Amino acid sequence: MKTIIEPFKIKSVEPIRFTTIAERREILQKAHHNPFLIHAEDVMIDLLTDSGTSAMSARQWAGIMDGDESYAGSRSYYRFEKAVRELTGLTHIIPVHQGRAAEKILFTLVGGKGKRIPSNTHFDTTRANIEYSGAEAVDLLNEVGKHPHQRADFKGDIDLAALDAFLVKERREHVPLCMITVTNNSGGGQPVSMANLRGARDVTKKHGIPLFLDACRFAENAYFIKLREPGYANRSVVEIAREMFSYVDGCTMSAKKDALVNMGGFLALNDGALAVQARNLLIVTEGFPTYGGLAGRDLEAIAQGLEEVVQEDYLRYRIRSVEYLAEKLLSAGVPIVEPPGGHAIYLDAKDFLPHVPPHEYPGQAVACALYVEGGVRSVEIGSVMFGKYGAGGSLISPPMELVRLAIPRRVYTQSHIDYVAEVVIEAHRHRMEMRGFRIVEEAPMLRHFTAKFAPL
Repeated sequence: MKTIIEPFKIKSVEPIRFTTIAERREILQKAHHNPFLIHAEDVMIDLLTDSGTSAMSARQWAGIMDGDESYAGSRSYYRFEKAVRELTGLTHIIPVHQGRAAEKILFTLVGGKGKRIPSNTHFDTTRANIEYSGAEAVDLLNEVGKHPHQRADFKGDIDLAALDAFLVKERREHVPLCMITVTNNSGGGQPVSMANLRGARDVTKKHGIPLFLDACRFAENAYFIKLREPGYANRSVVEIAREMFSYVDGCTMSAKKDALVNMGGFLALNDGALAVQARNLLIVTEGFPTYGGLAGRDLEAIAQGLEEVVQEDYLRYRIRSVEYLAEKLLSAGVPIVEPPGGHAIYLDAKDFLPHVPPHEYPGQAVACALYVEGGVRSVEIGSVMFGKYGAGGSLISPPMELVRLAIPRRVYTQSHIDYVAEVVIEAHRHRMEMRGFRIVEEAPMLRHFTAKFAPL
């Protein structure tokens, strides 16, 4: 097979500042061993997140210049609304400044003490917004999704039997909705099958529970369905995406992922009464319903990005570039979540550092090592991000200890990815020299963003 080249040409470039290992050791120490606290100019390859880090297209930049900045009734809003409605089929389209704002509005309205909200796996801000309301976030990931090295086509699926049993046990008024994340970010960027979405719709409908999507990577999920699920090979990505949305009652969306923009998102609903409440809260917290905390130019860029992200040349390149990095790492014996997901490589920190127990945060140790070795910034997804404390103060760890290398969209070339592979492989060679960390300062929620660490 011929090399799958980037389906774009580069018009503008941003310089990378090169640093030495000695400089990076000092930088990391000043940042309290937390990659989030490193200044971006001191990072050579930034794989901290794929959120808001995309390179926008010439047509998106043209939309930026053409944006209508009217406070109410902006032309750009109506283009945005039309694009979202044609894609999702949902009735009420509410713009927000990013995905967590949609989550905040939604769970402020439907959450609360005593509520329990099931999902395949909630990601960090979703979980935080649910728990901040007083509700409980419940993960019901299918069994194969809990095993990093087992290969399966759709490891992001929700466990339908567990979901049904959960809804049988819980009182209807205690479960305001079920949310499925596509792709499943916390579970290794793994896709969810159409059959699973259809099954979740059937289970939730039987119990009278609304079904929602966390749809920030809907296009990548749709392309995996096209590649892997019988009956979809000859369907377009747009058709597959529309079928995905047809099974749900609403969605939250961070446009900073699969809408290829640096800021924006939306909440989309079919429930008119809930939409009225959401818009009222939107006005208090985000802005008027036709801009929702965004400039008109942002709305233009989102509308254009939603058209570009479903182009199959782009998605073929996107999925293949992540797979290419996975192949290089696996050939060198580096343990990762298999098969690779759509937006990131997830290193298995438990296997990477078998001598570092979860309470010493092996993922944090790996993330720090990658920065020192090659200036590559990544993020821990394990006991730092999702760990909780038991009644006696002991750490309750999540099932997996991962380090995510999230690939920004349309930003890095193949030579950058080759360099990342070399850095990870070199760090893996020296893994037995690595030690864990302890937390010396942390916030009560979303501690991974600002926590300070000390090496053991």
